[in-house]
Amino acid sequence: MIKKTLHYPISNEQAGLTAEQFLKAKGYSHRLIVCLKHTPMGLSVNGKPAYANRRLSPGEALTVRLPEDEPSGSIVPVQLPLNIVYEDEDLLVINKEAGVPVHPSQGHYTNTLANGLAWYFREKGQPFTCRAVNRLDRDTTGLLLFAKHMLSACILSSQMLNRSIHREYRALVQGKIQKPGTITAPIARKEGSTIERQVDYEKGEAACTHYSPVCYSPRYDLSLISLWLKTGRTHQIRVHLRSVGHPLPGDFLYNPDYRCIARQPLHSFSLAFTHPITGETMKFKAELPEDMASLLQL
Repeated sequence: MIKKTLHYPISNEQAGLTAEQFLKAKGYSHRLIVCLKHTPMGLSVNGKPAYANRRLSPGEALTVRLPEDEPSGSIVPVQLPLNIVYEDEDLLVINKEAGVPVHPSQGHYTNTLANGLAWYFREKGQPFTCRAVNRLDRDTTGLLLFAKHMLSACILSSQMLNRSIHREYRALVQGKIQKPGTITAPIARKEGSTIERQVDYEKGEAACTHYSPVCYSPRYDLSLISLWLKTGRTHQIRVHLRSVGHPLPGDFLYNPDYRCIARQPLHSFSLAFTHPITGETMKFKAELPEDMASLLQL
């Protein structure tokens, strides 16, 4: 099944490139190009089949027919509420609720975003392959980006690797934070635990978190802060803020203080990236969920 067809006119500046060189410059991975080689009419020039090593000439048109991956058949479609912020034929942005895992795992087979998306696309009569570009913990809320085909996944994953997808988080932390700061402390898995992490200067991987205060709630002694990650270690925000004496309340792993909130108050607030197909700058924001916003009311 063909998911998407793209047409590329060849300019004078692109003349002489092979089809493979041209596509790599557009962000196609080697794996995707190999897949196109094995797809009937995956690559064609002016309507005729073309090899990846074919030299391109000005005025020609290179056509790419993207096949669809095998559907995520192991994901059970379940009708679940989805807060879709944006959707086009290439990608999907969702504002995730608290308590919702992204992917099925032990103990979470039918209540994940992937289950809800499988239902959503089945109702539209479209094949579904789960391609989450970024990740959020089960109890973290906010913006999540999904790719809808192999090329979007390839280009957006590359943007994630080179840190050109910009994400801002908002978190409520205990105590008053009065000025911006940076935490640089390596993080490693805690010995004897499969999920818990800790600052570990001997065995840890480099981790860097930038933060800045937004406002302070004296009633609960909580600071709302903005955060930007230079690295993406597991539980990085939660571990780093605890390490400097400002843990997130309601965090079952690192600070199980549930007096004001029942989960860690961490929110993926904004997302900015380059559209993988059009090249347009995409920017999205998701306001704080009610359980976080209510703690800031005086």
